Amino acid sequence: MMSRALKVVLSSAGLGGIVSLLALVGPAGPGDQPASAWLSPARTAYAQSPAAPIRYRVVAERSEARYLVREQLAGLSFPNDAVGTTTAIEGSLAIDARGRVLPGDSRFTIDLRMLRSDEARRDNYLRRNTLETDRYPHAVFVPSEVRGLPVPLPQTGTVSFDLVGDLTIRDATRRVTWEASATIHGQDLSVQARTAFRFADFALRVPRVSSVLSVEDNIRLETDLLLRRIP
Repeated sequence: MMSRALKVVLSSAGLGGIVSLLALVGPAGPGDQPASAWLSPARTAYAQSPAAPIRYRVVAERSEARYLVREQLAGLSFPNDAVGTTTAIEGSLAIDARGRVLPGDSRFTIDLRMLRSDEARRDNYLRRNTLETDRYPHAVFVPSEVRGLPVPLPQTGTVSFDLVGDLTIRDATRRVTWEASATIHGQDLSVQARTAFRFADFALRVPRVSSVLSVEDNIRLETDLLLRRIP
């Protein structure tokens, strides 16, 4: 083992002195610890350990998801947006120290059975025919990539980014990109996001009812989410 006197000398020597001493001491003996062990990765791993991921969870009572579809109703001379909303949202988002999504810990689920618009007949048709919520009650989004999010996140202000991932509606899964902006308030993120797709992308039946003359083949999805940071 290294003598107490040598340890004292090394602690007071500069870099050049340490190099000179190592040259004089030479290779370690059978009972001595090699000098290289002093700087081994195991001794310095604590300084190189990655930062813990940042995790957020949806606050459902302060969040909303909605669809918007342009339709032409009978008896009206102008088109109208059919809008259905729900607050039945669960989910979480996890991002590592380099700003990458952790897909295994990131997932959002919307209960489609709870969608409500201003017309009960429309809601019933969507649940029974278009969405078939008895068989497929949930829409699920699993994010896999975030683009344009600053790292680290600022403590305040608004940032814009894209969130890319797999959206599943009924038995179809497609890659979609949400255009998003987030306002940061300490531990909370207020996120507004939107995306769009065609009925056929998810094998959805276009609504056909007597009171609706036509439906535009473009479904817009929007969310207003409050995400709260969790340990």
